[in-house]
Order: sequence, then structure tokens, then C-alpha cells
Amino acid sequence: MEPFRPRLLEAAAQLSVELNAEQQDLLLEYLAMFARWNAAYNLSAVRDPAQMLERHIVDSLSVVNLCGGNADPLVDVGSGGGLPGIPLAIVHPQRPVTLLDSNGKKTRFLFQVATTLPLPNVTVVNERVEAFRPRSGFAAVVSRAFASIADMVSGSEHLLAPGGNFYAMKGKLPRDELSALPKGIKVERVHPLSVPGCDADRHLVVLGRGEDSDNLATVPL
Repeated sequence: MEPFRPRLLEAAAQLSVELNAEQQDLLLEYLAMFARWNAAYNLSAVRDPAQMLERHIVDSLSVVNLCGGNADPLVDVGSGGGLPGIPLAIVHPQRPVTLLDSNGKKTRFLFQVATTLPLPNVTVVNERVEAFRPRSGFAAVVSRAFASIADMVSGSEHLLAPGGNFYAMKGKLPRDELSALPKGIKVERVHPLSVPGCDADRHLVVLGRGEDSDNLATVPL
């Protein structure tokens, strides 16, 4: 994966993400493991490691400085192959990151990544989100995988600590999804993302608990 280092550094610089040598090594080793395990574990429909770098690693780096405090506990719901949770944990090694997924094969891969690299700040949980009952809530609940924001919120609201936020990674701004948010959930901010190497629309939607309101009318742009 060494030939991908220049592109990784170029993209990180465009995103204002500083990566030291160790973090570069960890991200490239994670990419190598992802590519190696993908055939058997179906982690992604993307098969080309160069495209994995762009679509998965760089895409995840676009939100590493937008998902709350860098030491606040975070859970990546429906983590799959570890996106964006693994890159978040690598860039902010002091941040406790929980990777939650119900798929046993995928969580076995995540456990292997966490132990091989290693990433001592990462905890892997193989449970359905509705069944997961942590000892305390998380300041940040992140997802890149849920079909809709309403499903993400309704399924994982019990994981959110008081004052915490949901962070939903989406493509086009999903105004129809925002109009269907559960009562008591409000849009706090929308970050349009400029992801190097990606021409498609990307957004990070930040939500929190608040008074019921017309979410579409109050979306900050």
C-alpha cells in the first residue's frame, strides 16, 4: 500500500487533517487489511484498493474534525468495515471509539483490525443497535450506513448521552428525511463536504435533542 501514501497525504492536506508518520502507516495498513479481507467478508462492493482509498478512507477523513470533541466517547452505528470509525480512531487516538455492528463476519474483521494495528481506543460490539445497552451514553453517535436519518435516530437514540449529537453522513442533502425526524430531534447544523476525488454531493448532518420544530425550515446551510 506504500504507493498510496502520496495520495493519502495530498487528500489529508486538502481536508486540513494532519497525519503523522504513525497515523499514515496505520491508515495504509487498515486499507491493506480491508482489501485483503474484502473478498471473503464482503465488506464493500468496491474491489479496487485505489478506489477504496478514495471512497472509504478519504471520505471518512472528511468528517474526523466535525464529529464533536476529540476525546468524547463515540459510537459508529452499523460500522460495517469500520467506516468512519477506524479512521476516526486513528486520527484521534485519545478518543474512545465503539464500533457497533450486528454482522458477525464484519465484527470479526473489526476485532482483527483493532488488535493487529493495534488500536487500544477501539471497542468492537457484535449486537443489533436496538439491543446494545452500554453502561453510559455516547457524546457522538455516528453513522455512514443507515438507509434514513429517521431510522438512525429512532434505532439509536438510547445510545445518546445528554447534550450529545447524532452525526449522519449522507450524499445529497436529504430534505425528505429531515422532515420525517422523530419528535424532539432537531437539525443543529449541516456541513457540505468537499471530499477530494469525489464529484458527488456529500453532507454531514448534525442533530440533537430539542424542541419539536419544522426541521426543513430550520436547516442551517
